[in-house]
Amino acid sequence: MPAYDDLMAFQRTTEALGQVAGRTGWDQETVMPRGSAPQRAEEMAALEEVLHARRTDPRLGDWLDEAHAPDAAGDANLRELRRSYHRNLKVPANLASELARVTSLAQGHWASARAAEDTAAFLPVLAEVVRLRREEGAALAVGTNMDAYDALMQDYEPGGNAADMATMFDAMRPRLLAIRERALAAEEAPTLSGHFPQANQMALSREIATAFGYDFTRGRLDLAVHPFSSGSGLDVRITTRVDEDDPFNCIYSAIHEVGHATYEQGVDATHLLTPIGRGVSMGVHESQSRSYENQMGRSEAYCGWLYGRMRDVFGDIGVGSERDFYRAVNAVGSGFIRTEADEVNYNLHIMLRFDLERSLILGEMEVGDLETAWNDRFLSDFGVAVDVPSNGFMQDVHWSVGLMGYFPTYSLGNLFAGCLMAAARRDIPDLDTDLARGDPSAATGWMRKNLQQFGALRPPREAIEHATGEALSAEPLLTYLEAKFGDLYP
Repeated sequence: MPAYDDLMAFQRTTEALGQVAGRTGWDQETVMPRGSAPQRAEEMAALEEVLHARRTDPRLGDWLDEAHAPDAAGDANLRELRRSYHRNLKVPANLASELARVTSLAQGHWASARAAEDTAAFLPVLAEVVRLRREEGAALAVGTNMDAYDALMQDYEPGGNAADMATMFDAMRPRLLAIRERALAAEEAPTLSGHFPQANQMALSREIATAFGYDFTRGRLDLAVHPFSSGSGLDVRITTRVDEDDPFNCIYSAIHEVGHATYEQGVDATHLLTPIGRGVSMGVHESQSRSYENQMGRSEAYCGWLYGRMRDVFGDIGVGSERDFYRAVNAVGSGFIRTEADEVNYNLHIMLRFDLERSLILGEMEVGDLETAWNDRFLSDFGVAVDVPSNGFMQDVHWSVGLMGYFPTYSLGNLFAGCLMAAARRDIPDLDTDLARGDPSAATGWMRKNLQQFGALRPPREAIEHATGEALSAEPLLTYLEAKFGDLYP
């Protein structure tokens, strides 16, 4: 199998360079000096030029024509390489490089403009990002039956499309709104009070991350404006953020990112630096973070343990019982911030972003109209007027770094999580007993065994169905939400 062996040797170097590029991005968002941004943009563009040249090297086409896979993993490697090779051929090298340069700069513009609540400082660079992504989407759509938005979605959810997402949202919206209406009409949930020092929050988050299976010998936890996970294989890093008046922000962001990170750490080591040596899609990735954060971390059983542990760490937290703490963790409200949204409202946040970014990419709306469109839609969907840009269209980092087509995968991940956790609870009948001890290892071990170890061996939906033994459906998620919040808000 000389063609296959040559192909995989070449690809191993490309994968390693991709990891270096990712580490450079992590550095930019965590510890890079602010004044370094212009040079970092040139460095990112240079790396992208090298990567694009390798990803479109004519030898790849020859090897792919000649290669014969030795096994199922080899078949999957060839599937992933063919898909990426033919996509990359459609994108001109100068466009790939310019996207890397502009999005690197845009991230810094977004962070500073967000801090200053300065829309005018952000819109010009966002307009340039949108222009480039429209151009890329149009190039990727050539020769397919996809529009530019669907073509961009393939970077995050291979096989996904906007029509399927819209159908999913249409099915979810009425049942979510019914849950929200009942919750908002009920007695307001308790809230925590007190001072929660950063050092204590970070120490507790590291303790919890370890319990959820995160390997700190192959990773680290740092602070960032917007929490994220970066890397795969032997170097997978996570971030969180701290508000000393609200410890849930730090703790649950950390659990969420641990879900992403343990997926990458859990891939079988034989797939290291191969095309299948990572999570298969962002929807499947999000299934892990949402399972960890919500269905385990916000369960009544786990909240009982966390209540006691937080009192150990912080002293009086202003809530007098495990049940009130559970209600505080799962309070339903029409807040501005997606990453802090409750499980009921979260998908409504995604629906808003999905509609707006699709309109942007398809040219149905221009960047100058985005803030007004966001504010009008938010008021309509949530009944609250946006007060400042950081609570509105500037809250998320995604658009500044060009991640158009990414947002719908968050809701798809919730749907996947519903299927996975229903299967995990079927197979682990005593799971709540473990969670009540602060021990999620039975469930996280189930995820590693049934899903994580395979990386991208199977396409996204097939991966979920293989793990659960059931056909994909939104019903497990909606049934879970109705039962949980029906109990919290009878």
